[in-house]
Amino acid sequence: MKFISWNVNGLRACLKKGFEDFVRAENPDFLCLQETKMEQGQAHPDLGGRQEFWNSADKKGYSGTAVFTHHAPLAVAYGMDRDIHDHEGRLITLEYEQFYLVCCYTPNAQDGLKRLDYRMSWEDDLRDYLISLDKTKPVIYCGDLNVAHEEIDLKNPKTNRMNAGFSDQEREKMTQLLSSGFTDSFRYLYPDREGAYSWWSYRFNARANNAGWRIDYFIVSDRLKDKIKRADILSTVEGSDHCPVLLELDI
Repeated sequence: MKFISWNVNGLRACLKKGFEDFVRAENPDFLCLQETKMEQGQAHPDLGGRQEFWNSADKKGYSGTAVFTHHAPLAVAYGMDRDIHDHEGRLITLEYEQFYLVCCYTPNAQDGLKRLDYRMSWEDDLRDYLISLDKTKPVIYCGDLNVAHEEIDLKNPKTNRMNAGFSDQEREKMTQLLSSGFTDSFRYLYPDREGAYSWWSYRFNARANNAGWRIDYFIVSDRLKDKIKRADILSTVEGSDHCPVLLELDI
């Protein structure tokens, strides 16, 4: 099965930049989007008759996630059933016979780390949520997780330390998650690959110079890691300040 995750930084804008052609060419089983910045029905992408699952923020034009698939789920959950976290459209969970698929848009800690305390509570609650799912069946967790885990995961680690997305606290929360029975699929296959990034600032010609960050992930339950056939970062695909990331599993 092929899974693709992409922070589209506004789906309506991305639709004008070849989004539908990309989906037709890749034809994923599951397409998970973050930062849709819209509600269902505000645009009508032609995605081949896939079922659509949307979680939009209470605030119009902000955040939001969506999942598109031909595979009917057994159940769908929006958010993690915690009121403090469930107003920004950041989480969708689809249950299938063999796994849970969790699409996530992690809150940004923001300039000056002014939202770091909230980010820490999100991370703890989200980790507990994933662990609870994992007790029932394996989890495929994907999205813009807004953290570069290790120095290898961004171009300029020294000058970015303690900036949002590369604070010691955020990195430690990722370490805790991966120590709780989960595997970073890309690093599992490519532990030493440098220059592999999924987000670039719009400033300073960052993308042309590949001065980026790897903050988009597919993380799977440890018992799925031997089923990883491919984990890739589709860095040539444009349309957003992020590029899509891809996972193929033998399930």
